[in-house]
Amino acid sequence: MSPESLRSFFLQVAAGLPGRPPSLDADQEERGALVRIALLTESGGPDASGETRPWRDRLVRGLPGHVFEVYTLDSGPADARGSGPGRAREPRTAPLYGELPGALRWRPAGRRAGARGRRARGRFAECFGALAAGFTAAEAPGGPACPCATSAAGDGDGAAQADRFAAGLYGLAQLARDHGGLPELLRSEQAVRILESACRTPGALRAAHGARVGDLLTVTEELERALRPLSLDWYGDAAHPSGSDSGGLAAADLCHATAGGAAALPGLLAKRFFGTPFLLTEYGVRLREHYLARSGAHLSAPVRALLGAFDTALATETYAQAALVTPGNAHTRHWQERCGADRERLRTVYPGMDATGFAAVPDAAADRSTTLVWTGTVEPAKDLVSLLHAFARVHRAAPDATLRIVGAAGPGPEDPAYLAHCRALAAQLFPDEAADAQSDGDNPVSFDEIGGPDMPRPQDAYAAGSVVVLSSVSEGFPRSLVEAMLSGRASVSTDAGAVCEVIGGTGLVVPPRNPRALADACLALLRDPGRRARLGAAARARALELFTVEQNIAAFRGIYLELMSHAPRRPAAAAGPGGDGAPRLFTRPAESRVPGRWAVARGAAQAAPPTGRAPSWAAPDPAGDGARHTTAHATGSARPAVEKSARPPATERAAAGAGAGAGAGAGAGAGAGAGTTAGVSAGTDRQRGARP
Repeated sequence: MSPESLRSFFLQVAAGLPGRPPSLDADQEERGALVRIALLTESGGPDASGETRPWRDRLVRGLPGHVFEVYTLDSGPADARGSGPGRAREPRTAPLYGELPGALRWRPAGRRAGARGRRARGRFAECFGALAAGFTAAEAPGGPACPCATSAAGDGDGAAQADRFAAGLYGLAQLARDHGGLPELLRSEQAVRILESACRTPGALRAAHGARVGDLLTVTEELERALRPLSLDWYGDAAHPSGSDSGGLAAADLCHATAGGAAALPGLLAKRFFGTPFLLTEYGVRLREHYLARSGAHLSAPVRALLGAFDTALATETYAQAALVTPGNAHTRHWQERCGADRERLRTVYPGMDATGFAAVPDAAADRSTTLVWTGTVEPAKDLVSLLHAFARVHRAAPDATLRIVGAAGPGPEDPAYLAHCRALAAQLFPDEAADAQSDGDNPVSFDEIGGPDMPRPQDAYAAGSVVVLSSVSEGFPRSLVEAMLSGRASVSTDAGAVCEVIGGTGLVVPPRNPRALADACLALLRDPGRRARLGAAARARALELFTVEQNIAAFRGIYLELMSHAPRRPAAAAGPGGDGAPRLFTRPAESRVPGRWAVARGAAQAAPPTGRAPSWAAPDPAGDGARHTTAHATGSARPAVEKSARPPATERAAAGAGAGAGAGAGAGAGAGAGTTAGVSAGTDRQRGARP
C-alpha cells in the first residue's frame, strides 16, 4: 500500500467511515472519492502559468483521489478543451460573448424561460436598483487614486453600500431561478432608466453624473455579460442533486474558483443557495487586470468609472464570502487586502511549475563565460530598451560580453512594433563588428525564439547563458525568473511585482528603469564566477523547495480536506456521486457527534441525519428528526427563516444570512435563526438524557 493510499485510509477512519482498500474499480473509487470539487475557471484569466488550462490540468492530475467538475466561462471564441488525464468530467462551458444560448439557460419549473410579467419586472426593478445603488455610491475619502478605498472602508456607509450590492446581486440570481429572462431584462430600457437614476442620485460617483445614454447602454451591456453566470443551468436543485448526469453545483462538496470576477459568481451562488464552501485562488488580481485593460481602451470616463466601481463591489463581496483566499504571492496578497479581504483568511500558495526539464540543466560552471540571457514575451512592460542601454555599458567594460534575447512578440497590438523597435535599437547601439577586412561582422546582441534549431526547448535558453537578466517595469509572478532558478542560474532582476519575494537572497535586485544599476549588477556577477555559481546553486534549491508542482498540489490537497472537515453535511451530499446513498468522507463533522449546540449542522431546518457510525446517544430522533421538529415548535420561526433566503433581497441581510447558513470553515457567521436552533437543539439533547 502506497503512503498516499495509507493516508487516505486513515483519513476515512478518522472521519468515522469504514476503511476502503486501495484496489477498487473506477466506479467504486468515484463513489468513495474524498471530495467532489467544482472547478470554476475563465478562459484567458491570470494564473500560475499564463494560461488557465495547464494549471487546471496539473491540479486535476495531481489529485486522483478527488472528482473534479470543470465549469468554464469563455471570454472569446478560443479553445476550450478538456482537462486531460485525471478524475475530471467533461467540462461545461458558457460564453461571455454574443447571445446566451437557450440550451445553457436555467429553465424555471412550470415557466417559460424569458417570460416577463408584471411581478418579474417589479422584482427586477427592486433588485437591480439595489445593485446599482451599491456600486454607484461615491468613493471613500481615499479618493479616486485609491480604487479599493471604498471596499476597504470600515465605516457604516461602506457596510451599507456592500449590503445593498449583495442584496441586489442575490436577488437577481433568485429572479433568474424563479422567472428566467434575466439577460433580456438587463438589456432592457428599464435597466437603462434604473442605472440613470442611480447615477443622478446625490452622493453618486462624480464621473457618473455626466453619463449619457450611449454610456449607459455600454455599461448595461457589459453588466449583462458579467452577470451572465446568474442565468446558467449549472446549479441544479438541492432537493434532487442527482437529477442530471453531474447534479450541477448543488451536488458539489466544494467550489474552487481559479480567478475573481465573473468566474467567482457561480461559487457565490452555490454558497448562497446550497451552503457549499467556496475557495478562491488568484495568481493575478482580476480587479487590477480590469483596471489596466480599460485604461488603454477607447471608453469614456463615466463608463470606466461605473465598470470599475462594479468590479470593486464584486471583488469585495467575493472576498467576504470566500472561506479561504489563496493568492500566489505577497504582491497579489497586498492588492487583496486593499480590496477588503480578511487577512485571517488569506493563505499564500505559490504557483507550481514543472521542474523536470529544468532540473536536467547542469549547474553553471565557475568559468569566465560572459553571456547574458533574457527570456520572456516581448512587450513594453518588459522594458527591453533599458536592457539594451544597460548592455551598452556592460559591453564597453567587457568587450567579450554577449546578450541573447529569447522570446516572441506578445499578443498585444503594439507588441510586434515594439519588438521591431528593439531590433532597430540594437542595430544602432551595436553595429556589426569584424576582426578584419575579410571577416563577417558580428553583433553582440541576438534575437531568438524558443523552438528554433538553436533553442528547441525553454531550458536550452538558460543553459546557453551564465547570468539571466529580468528588466521588467511591471510584473506579476515572474515565471521566467523561476525557470532560471530551477536551471541553477544566477540572476539580475528589477524590483517589480513579486520579484523580491521569489528571488529571496539568491540573486541581485536593482530598481526598474535604471540602466546604470542594471549594468553594474551584471558586471559584478560576470567578474566573479565563484559568486555566480554559489547564487545559482542557492537559487535552484530555493525554487525546488517553494515553486514546484508537487508543493502546489500538496498545499491544495490540505486546503480541500481542511475546508471539508469544517463543512457540515448538506442535503445534496446524501446521495453521493453515484446516487447509492453510501457514506461520504467528512459529510458530518466530528463536533456534530457531541451533544449540545454543535449537533445542529446547518440552519434551523436542517439537522444532520445519522451516518450509520454515530453512537446511539448522538443519533437524531428516528421518528423524524426530533431536533428539527422541536426547534420549529419552540421558536415558531425556523421554517420561515429558510423561506426568507428565497425571497428577493429587499429583506435584511441578516435574514438572508440566517437562511443560507454558514459553517465556520466557510468563513461566514451564523445567523440569528441558527443560534436559536442550536440552543433548542441542546435542550432537546438534555431531554433525551444525553450523557457526555
